Formats: sequence, structure tokens, C-alpha cells
Amino acid sequence: MQVQKPYRILLFYKYTPLNDYEEYAEKHLKYCKENGLLGRIVVAPEGINGTLSGTIEQTDAYMDYVRSDPRFADMWFKIDESEEHAFKKMFVRAKNELVTWRLENDVNPNEKTGTYLNPKEFYEMMQEEDVVILDGRNYYEFDLGHFRGAIRPEVDSSREFPEWIRDNMSQFKDKKVLTYCTGGIRCEKLTGVLMDQGFENVYQLHGGIVTYGKDPEVQGRLWDGKCYVFDERISVPINHTEDDVVIGRCYYCGKVEDRYLNCANPFCNKQHFCCPECEQTYKRSCSDECREHPRNRFVEAEKKAKLAAAGAQS
Repeated sequence: MQVQKPYRILLFYKYTPLNDYEEYAEKHLKYCKENGLLGRIVVAPEGINGTLSGTIEQTDAYMDYVRSDPRFADMWFKIDESEEHAFKKMFVRAKNELVTWRLENDVNPNEKTGTYLNPKEFYEMMQEEDVVILDGRNYYEFDLGHFRGAIRPEVDSSREFPEWIRDNMSQFKDKKVLTYCTGGIRCEKLTGVLMDQGFENVYQLHGGIVTYGKDPEVQGRLWDGKCYVFDERISVPINHTEDDVVIGRCYYCGKVEDRYLNCANPFCNKQHFCCPECEQTYKRSCSDECREHPRNRFVEAEKKAKLAAAGAQS
């Protein structure tokens, strides 16, 4: 029998009007800090978007707290078990948008969004002939893992999607367009953007990649690589079948590798694939400049380890 892990990671969002969003964010942060939760939450006039970690008791209490507000009574929490916290700090920020789109004509997902597909429906539709699969995330998330045959978006952020779609997707307007992202929130507006640009048959994976990977029937099929997540884990497995493959390659030597690390230069933080051998050789730094940076975290960690070892010997 599988033993339940002591911590949970919650992923959640909801589009709903919040006229008191700044006050709500302040109260929300106070609650989270007082109850030992760690994570990142954005509160905006259009709703809430967040991911946080805590013990089973802490996360149970948090879900009850959120749902006690009538505006979030039906909040859907995606839950992962964990051996420890997935964050180091707690942030709740009041912003103008839940995801930074900066659209000329904003899209309200409660009024216009793509057709939801559950994991089985998404899996089946991916295999149809008249379908285009569009990854709704950034290019570096795609490089770590994606659905087989999906289009790689050449974007660094969501706000680049409208122009990129205009320049690269017009030839697919007669096809079904399937979109997906990590937890579903980006596709809520991405599908609206597609519809505004004349795409008629637009769909989205309800609950995102994380929900797809947990579906007991689909088991993550047709997903290659891992899924990028915005916490200390960096990535999580999705395909739980024998068909799982690694698609990443070490930034330095080109060997097949799915370890995704931050550059050790704290002013760079470039994320890249890195095998264990090259991590040591190149000090987990993406360039000579980063390797030689006076605050290189890899070098600092090595120095501390040597001092600790010397102290233990003496």
C-alpha cells in the first residue's frame, strides 16, 4: 500500500471579478504566512492564480479557507503529494492580470474560451487527421517536454502569442486547434485570442498537462519528456507508460538528459539541460562569464563544503 507523503502542492486558478483584489491579496498573504504555507499567488481584478505547498493539514485548511468565499466556492485544486515544501518563501501579489497578456482587446474566459476536453477526449482528438496541436507555453517549457507532434511556439511570454499566431498559424484556420498548458489558465485566454483571429474549432485541455498526467486511463500517453513547473522541483513526469522518452539534451555535451538547472550566476539564472558530469566540469554555468562571476553559487557551495570538511577533520 502506497504511503501518503507529508506535504502537498496545490495548483489553482479561477476567473471571477474581484473589485477588492488589493485588499484580498493583503488578507490572503496574512493568512498564508500565519498558517505556514509557502508559494506564489497572483490576485487581480479578474480573479486568482496560484501554486503553494504545505502539510496535509495546512493545505486542507487553506482549501476550506478559499472556498469559504462565495466567489471561490467551486475552486478546483490540482493536488500533488510531496516529501517537502516546493517553495522557499510566500508571495501574494496584487497585479492587473493573472497572466501577463496585455491584449489590445482583452478576453474574458467566462464569456469566450475554447471547448474544454477531458484527458481522454484530448488524447483521442490528438490522433485525428485534421488537428493541429498548439503548445500554449513558452519555448523553454516546450523543450523540456511536450505532446507528440505539437507546434513549438517561438515566444518568451504569453503577451507574444497574438503576433506569433498572426505570423505563423493562418494556414491552420480550417483545422481543429488543440491547445494545452501546465494547469489550464493560459489556454483560457489563448483560445479566445485564436477565436478573435478567426479560428473556429478551438479546444483546450481542461486542467492542463498536470491533470492529463494523473488520469488513470490515459496515463500521460503521447507526452514526451517532462513538464516544467514553477517551483523548486523544476519538472515532473507526465507519461507513466513504457512509451515515456527523454527529449532534452545536455547544453554542454549534447548527451540525452532531462535535468533542468538554473545557471549558477544569480544574475543570469538561465535554465538549461545539464548532465551530472558537465555540471561539475562547467560549474553549472552557461558561459565563461557566468563561471567567473564572483557570486557564482556553485563555486560558493564548493567553498562551503571544503570549509565544513576541513572543520570536521580538525
